[in-house]
Order: sequence, then structure tokens, then C-alpha cells
Amino acid sequence: MEAIQNTLQLNMPKLGLGTWPMLGEDCTRAVRLALDLGYRHVDTAAGYNNEAAVGDALASTSVPREQIHVTSKVWWDQLEPAALQASFERSLKALKSDYIDLFLIHWPGPQGWSLEHSIEALVKVRESGLAKNIGVANFPLPLLRRTVEELGAPLAAIQVEYHVCLAQDALLAFAREHGMALTAYSPLLRNKVSEIPALQRIAQKHGVLPTQVALKWLVDQPNVAAIPKAASQKNQQSNLDALKLVLDDEDRALIQGLPKDQRLVSPDFAPEWD
Repeated sequence: MEAIQNTLQLNMPKLGLGTWPMLGEDCTRAVRLALDLGYRHVDTAAGYNNEAAVGDALASTSVPREQIHVTSKVWWDQLEPAALQASFERSLKALKSDYIDLFLIHWPGPQGWSLEHSIEALVKVRESGLAKNIGVANFPLPLLRRTVEELGAPLAAIQVEYHVCLAQDALLAFAREHGMALTAYSPLLRNKVSEIPALQRIAQKHGVLPTQVALKWLVDQPNVAAIPKAASQKNQQSNLDALKLVLDDEDRALIQGLPKDQRLVSPDFAPEWD
């Protein structure tokens, strides 16, 4: 499976398994199944309450841990340095792992939050060697720019909502400029891509599913990874099979013409989006 490789030694498969909102044994079963099918990238977070379930899958699979890229995240109310460190240690324990491949700040903090102190704590986690790489999620461009250019944080990735109906051109340009990956969550618009006529036409042309078209459009882009949630073997295999699809210029033009302003995820504590 193709991986994103950058100057920070990030080696992350472009297709991963998103695990929200799966919990407990259902989550463990899905992760184990995905690993058996060939997935080598799993995304979780403290805020998902499923790190222990993912850890059970990591502990029981026959796939060596060093072959699996695991991303986890610290929740936005744990960004004070001591709390961030404690959250990271809890994540390690829950995941039953000696390290985390990529550790992210899940959301920017509330008003009065110290970005500088949180980033210092995040960098210390990386310097400890227990997190191979660090990054952020849901940071709008001005905050990401400040983090990288003013604070000098060695970020390997930014994770944001990104799909055929939401543009992330500015963030993606910045990520590429600084050698970062951009991981797309909700890449299938919570399966609403299946209802989009343009994607239906492209899918019919290639004899595939609209979800496969939407996914391949993302992972074809330089520096972009995608983490669709899939619990069943059928859906997991379908997402893997999307990697075989070859889109042409006509397909990409149709997708580019879709409205790019449909944001699904914007909770009360979200930042002001670009």
C-alpha cells in the first residue's frame, strides 16, 4: 500500500482505518479484521473512548506492531502541559504499545489556552521517543502557520475534514510546502457521496462504487491520506479496492466542479474556520 514519506521520517499508509464511533469488542473486531485484510494504518483518539479496544486488536493480531502505523490524539481539555503528558501516557497504556507512531492535538483549546505551552509539551513527547511523530488536527491555517513558522514545531501531519464537497486548498498547500501529510477524516461525507449524481456517473463509467471514486480522488493527491471508518469486511475491502481505480482528467474535472463548502464536523468548541 502506498505510503506518505517525508523528511520527518513519517511513513504512513495513504489509506487508514478510522475507528470513530466504534467501541469495545465491535471496535476490536473491526481493527483486527482490517489488519488481516492488509490495512497498516489505524486512527484512534482519547476522545473516541476506544483506544483500549484498538490496543486489544494490536495485542491479538499476528501483524508485527512495527508494521502498523497508529495515530492517536489528546482531547482539547487536556492541553495544559502536565495534562497532555498524562493523556499521552494513558494512550500508550490503553494501546498496549511502547510507542505511538503519530500523536496529535485533537482540537485547538478554548479561549485563554496557551498554544505555546501545549506545543512545547507535544514536542517533549516526540523528543522522548515514545511518539515517533507529532501533529495537530482541526487547526485552521493561521493557527497552523503560527505553530510551524513562529513556534518551529516539527509537525509531521495535519488532520482535518476533507472530501469531494469540502475544499482544503490552503491547508494542503501549506502542508506540502512544509513536508507535512494531510489526513482526511470523514472522507466519504458519512456515505453521502453515494448520493451525488456526478460521483454516480463516474462510478458507473468505471464499474465501481461512488465511495470508491471519492476515496481514490483523495489518495491520488500528493501528501493526502484518508481514514474512512469501516466496520464490516465488505466495506473495508471495498475501500482497499478503491486503490486500484484509475481516474482520468474528465473524472477529476467533474469532482472539481462540485460545491466545496459542505462541512459536517463543527462542534461548539471548534475554531473559526478559514
